[in-house]
Amino acid sequence: MAAIELRPVRVVEVGRGPEDVVVAADGTVYTGLEDGRLLSIAPGTGAVTQVGDTGGRPLGIELFDDGRLLVADAHRGLLVADPATGAVEELVTAIDGRQMVFCNNAAVMGTGDIWFTDSSTLHPIERWKHDLVEDTRTGRLFRRDAADGSVTTVLDGLAFANGVALAADESYVCVAETAARTVVRWWLTGSKAGTRDYLVSDLPGYPDNIARGSDGLIWVTIASPTEPLVSALQRAPRFLRRMSTKVPDVLQPKPKQTVRVQAFDDAGRLRHDIHGDASDFHMVTGVREHHGRVWLGSLETEVVGVLDL
Repeated sequence: MAAIELRPVRVVEVGRGPEDVVVAADGTVYTGLEDGRLLSIAPGTGAVTQVGDTGGRPLGIELFDDGRLLVADAHRGLLVADPATGAVEELVTAIDGRQMVFCNNAAVMGTGDIWFTDSSTLHPIERWKHDLVEDTRTGRLFRRDAADGSVTTVLDGLAFANGVALAADESYVCVAETAARTVVRWWLTGSKAGTRDYLVSDLPGYPDNIARGSDGLIWVTIASPTEPLVSALQRAPRFLRRMSTKVPDVLQPKPKQTVRVQAFDDAGRLRHDIHGDASDFHMVTGVREHHGRVWLGSLETEVVGVLDL
């Protein structure tokens, strides 16, 4: 068990809701905001520049080898954005003829194949709390084939499918289940290929995005500690769960103001358990470790966080 590490968090002001972050080889950081803008943060100077606009709500953000961005847009689906020109094109908007409701996160294989999630078939991002409390388990994990563009549903019935990450050797892909507080693993190679297990279960809170760091570890955000009321509602009869979401927002459970990320090796062993100061930054929903520096995104703040290992 890794010891708890307390780290100060520095912040970079960017605008409302930088839900995820990704770091290029040269240290440039990219993120997307609530209003659809895609931004870059320059290494060294910290200068913030708009590099695109999805016209939707960008969440998970990844990099292709050629420098283009892969964006999981909650409203529009899976997009490709070119930070050099600002051009944005749609890659996947519908599955089996049905529009995605809540496209959330993605990861790119060396082959160009893309793994991505749709968190719910019932509730869009504006009602994410409804899906969490109702525990609809309608989340899905997909694979898009780079050769022909076909999309396959690999896992369904997931409890709020969220972040996606690939092992360093691409022997497995894993997906965070926010409502179940687990990271599910789907094996791609070896004797376990085509089977599922857990990289980690019983997390100390609700995971959001996950990502493989430059250290080879799978980094997991803990957006909020476990909420006893949410856990109780998830076990309640379905009609009671649905009724609870009709309660005015001001009376509903809210994410705690904390900063926490964890990192796991391929055996599911905890290697880092980092807590940060939540005074200027809280509700970590995106994480990237890049050569000893950890960048943090948040659905709820107007800043990107950064801490050093």
